[in-house]
Amino acid sequence: MAISEKRKIGNTGEDLACQFLEGKGLKIKDRNYSEKWGELDIVAVKKKGFLKRKIEIIYFVEVKTVSCETKWGSDQEIIDNYLVSDNVHFLKIQRLKRIMQTYLAKENVSSETKWQFDIIIVFLNLKDKNIKDKNYHIEYMENVII
Repeated sequence: MAISEKRKIGNTGEDLACQFLEGKGLKIKDRNYSEKWGELDIVAVKKKGFLKRKIEIIYFVEVKTVSCETKWGSDQEIIDNYLVSDNVHFLKIQRLKRIMQTYLAKENVSSETKWQFDIIIVFLNLKDKNIKDKNYHIEYMENVII
């Protein structure tokens, strides 16, 4: 089955988001974890602290890839006027809460384990529709309250 252009762009955005997170010291644990009621784009972990007091934090990351070719205006106008709430709305948040709870339960994660929800928006501008020639800008929203 052929991958749609929209899925290729989404995959590229997720790849860039993973590179971004790894650059911040996070380890990617899962990608596209899904159940019937939802999907987690990225699950990452990072150890924080010193020596014996190190704790692991789980990062649930929602990735939104915005293709600048499909929007009107300059790339900067698109970045400045993009509203996360257009794509991460109330029903999406409810599904995300449920899938995060499922993930924590299935992975037998202790209730003591810290976790957070982040959103990464990848503004992607492809030259000549060639994914190798990509210009992008990443907005990172950490520890979003849901």
